[in-house]
Amino acid sequence: MSTNFIHDNFLLENKFAEELYHNYSKNHPIIDYHNHLNPQFIAEDKIFDNITNVWINGDHYKWRAMRTLGINEQFITGNGSDKDKFLNWAKTVPYTMRNPLYHWTHLELARYFDITELLNEKSAERIYEQASAKINSQEYSTRNLLSKVNAELVCTTEDPVDTLEWHQKLAGSDCKTKVSTAFRPDKAILILNDGYNEYIDTLGQVAGISIETYSDLCSALRNRIEYFTKNGSKLSDHGLDQIYFESYTESEINAIFKKKREKTVLSNEEALKFQSAILVYLCETYHEFGWVQQFHLGALRNNNARMHSILGPDTGWDSIGDYPQAQKLSGFLNSLDSKDRLTKTIIYNLNPADNEVMATMIGNFNDGSVRGKVQFGSGWWFLDQKDGMTKQLNALSNMSLISCFIGMLTDSRSFLSFPRHEYFRRILCNLLGDEIKRGELPNDMEWIGKMVSDISYNNAKEYFKF
Repeated sequence: MSTNFIHDNFLLENKFAEELYHNYSKNHPIIDYHNHLNPQFIAEDKIFDNITNVWINGDHYKWRAMRTLGINEQFITGNGSDKDKFLNWAKTVPYTMRNPLYHWTHLELARYFDITELLNEKSAERIYEQASAKINSQEYSTRNLLSKVNAELVCTTEDPVDTLEWHQKLAGSDCKTKVSTAFRPDKAILILNDGYNEYIDTLGQVAGISIETYSDLCSALRNRIEYFTKNGSKLSDHGLDQIYFESYTESEINAIFKKKREKTVLSNEEALKFQSAILVYLCETYHEFGWVQQFHLGALRNNNARMHSILGPDTGWDSIGDYPQAQKLSGFLNSLDSKDRLTKTIIYNLNPADNEVMATMIGNFNDGSVRGKVQFGSGWWFLDQKDGMTKQLNALSNMSLISCFIGMLTDSRSFLSFPRHEYFRRILCNLLGDEIKRGELPNDMEWIGKMVSDISYNNAKEYFKF
C-alpha cells in the first residue's frame, strides 16, 4: 500500500518549525565535510548494478540490525545474491522502528527514488525492482546522486600513503560537486598496531624518505601533508579512543621509535608517550598549513574477536567506549594554544555522558580569533539519530553558542546517506520551533531563521573556506 509517512512536514510539529525548515533550511546546498565515500567511484561516475550494491553492501548499521534479528551472515556480508540480501533487509526494516534506520530508510527511498511505500516483506520485491531499475542508469550515477541532493562539497578521508589520483582526476573534471579529502594518519600514530613497521616502510617509500629515526618519520608525514595541501586538502581527521597527552622527552621518543623499528616489544606507557609526541607534532604542522583538525573520540572497536578475525574491521563490531576524556584533552589543547599553534578544531564525542564535557571544553580555547574556532561536532556514529543529535544540540546551546555551530555531516560510506542532512535540519528546526511555540524563544523569524541558515550551511561555508 502507499503511505504518506515521509511527507513535507515530517518531524515538524508546528507552524514555526515548518516555516524555519521550508524557508530557511531546506533549500541550502549540502557541505558534507567528513565522509568515507570512495573517490574512485565519483571520478569514474560509477553506475551501480542494483540497489543492494549502493545501499546495503558496506553499511554496518544495517548489518548489525539484521544480525540482531537473526538473519544469517550469508545474506549480510556472505555469498547470498544481491536480491536475497535486499529481501532480508526489507524483512528487517519493520523491526527497526524507533531505530534511526527506519527513518533513514524511508527518507532515502523517498528522496532518491520517489518511493513512498513502506519497505517490508510484502513490498520488498516491488521496491527492489523499482529502485534497481533506476539505480542502474546514468541518471543515478554517483555524480548525479550527489547532484540530486544538492551536494556542493563532499570531503572524503584518505591515508597519508594515498596517491590522491582520483582526487586529481576529479580536480580536472566537470563534476558539479567539489570533492576534497581529509588526511588521516592514525596508522602512523598507533604504534602498537599489527603491521606498524610495514606501514612505516610504505609511508617512507611514498614520501621518498628512508624512515630510520623519529625525525625521519616526522619528515615523511610533513612531506605528505605538503602533498595533500597541493592537492586541495585543508583538513585532517583522527579516529582515536581518546586524546593522548603524556609527558615525554625528545630522547625518549627517539629511543621508543628505534625500539619499534628493531621489533622490540613496547610497553603501554612507551606507546602512549610516542602517540602523544607524534600527535602534537602533527597538530602543530596542521596549524602551520592553516588546516582544520578533526578528532573523532570514544569508539571501542573490534569487540567481537571471532567475527573480526573472519570479516575484518568496519563490519559492525564496534560500540561506545567509556574512556576518560577531559583531562588529557584539556592538556593537549592547552599545550598547542600556549604556543599559539592551535588551529581550527572539531571534536566529535561518541559517549553521550561526555556531551557536557565537550561543550564546555571548546569554550576554554575559543579565543576570539576566529568565530567558532573550536567546535563540538555533530552527533556521531551511534549518536547521529534524533535523540543523540537533540542532546548534542542542547548541550551545545546550554554551554556555548549554537549560533556558531557548523552543522551536520554524514561520516558515511554510502552515496545514499545524504538525507541525514535533511534529518538533522528538520530536528534542528523542530527544536527551535517548539521553543518559539512555548514562548521560550521570541517569534523573531528573521533572526532565528538566519541562525538556522547559518547552522545549515553558512557557518560551514565560512569555517572551511573551500
